[in-house]
Amino acid sequence: HRRNLTDDMFRAIRDSGGVVGLNLYRPFVGPAGTMEELVAHVEHFLELGGEKALCLGGDLDGCGTLAAGMQGVQDMPRLWQALADRGTAPAETADIYDMFTAAMLRPLPPHLRGEESALCARLAPDKDVDGMTPESAAAVFTGQGRGFAPCTAQACMALLRHYGIAPCGRHAVVIGRSPVVGRPVSMLLLRENATVTVCHTKTPDTAALTHQADIIITALGPTAAGAVNSLTAAHVRPGQTVLDVSINWNGTALCGDADFPAVSSIVDAITPVPGGVGAVTSAVLMAHTVRAAEYLTGEGGT
Repeated sequence: HRRNLTDDMFRAIRDSGGVVGLNLYRPFVGPAGTMEELVAHVEHFLELGGEKALCLGGDLDGCGTLAAGMQGVQDMPRLWQALADRGTAPAETADIYDMFTAAMLRPLPPHLRGEESALCARLAPDKDVDGMTPESAAAVFTGQGRGFAPCTAQACMALLRHYGIAPCGRHAVVIGRSPVVGRPVSMLLLRENATVTVCHTKTPDTAALTHQADIIITALGPTAAGAVNSLTAAHVRPGQTVLDVSINWNGTALCGDADFPAVSSIVDAITPVPGGVGAVTSAVLMAHTVRAAEYLTGEGGT
């Protein structure tokens, strides 16, 4: 079902004149375990995407999340050559197409993190589908304007809405104050009339606050020291809902901030990592992309 849905989305974007991009990280590529299987997957994508299809690739801090058969961006020429040998290599991508959307994967590599604000400000606000520009942040904080909220923060709200967990009148504790999740999701919760507490690295007793919460959103992430298993059984009680936003690497597998076996045995509901908030984030990103395209083509109103 996921493959068919993706195909339909690709066709819709292609047929509307948009540019289809394929990310070669494992969660997007699926079970392609060898270079040959990856070539077949990319060929399928190129057939769907048409002449404007673009392929993107890269490594994520050496966490092994790049598609199997590729060790890093240095393998992109090898992939391109394999496609060329089969006569299916994509056209040169030097031409700059009029893309409907733009986004930047965060956290940035260490040598670029000091430039994050400047890089975000260079994005066109009308194409900023992941809430990175100052204009988008203003829309999130004021509730006015057309800017998009960051996809992960919006995904948290979508999950609560889908499962009928209304934030109104509830106490929500957000762990993390990043501009990607912590701050914007706090604003979105306030907009839904939740009482919001934000915890961070200088909070003296996070467990005392999380025990009071009805909803816990933990979003420390891979750049925070000690994030793995930072939300323990001592932080939670029965009756709570936990959204674990983070994607960390524990040395052998992807994981969140929560000690999942211990926490899940106590709380009413918790999102897994992977397969929880991240999956919904991808859906929100696609929805934002479609809305941005509608706005830019005059089909989406104001």
